[in-house]
Amino acid sequence: MQSEVRVIQDERTEWRFDLDHAAPMDNAQARAWLDAQFIQLGGEPLRPTGKLLLADKVLVVAREAGARRLDDPQWGQDFARAASAALAKPVVRIDLAAMTVSY
Repeated sequence: MQSEVRVIQDERTEWRFDLDHAAPMDNAQARAWLDAQFIQLGGEPLRPTGKLLLADKVLVVAREAGARRLDDPQWGQDFARAASAALAKPVVRIDLAAMTVSY
């Protein structure tokens, strides 16, 4: 079964992280990793109510990470493992221009 996370910034810029041979991250570890990155990157909730859905957190972390972190092989792989595990989906597509996460 294919397992990957794709982050699409625009028509020309995309990151693809193949997780087929990556060590899985458990759900609690993935959520903790995303929480830490959200805080470290200065993420803000997308919704005016302040409610932060898990998919929103993944989206904000990817957006705030930017090309510098997504280009880093270790950080990118850790992000992809965390996103896939936290969302419990083997294939995740994060579109930064549209601000959407799909499975």
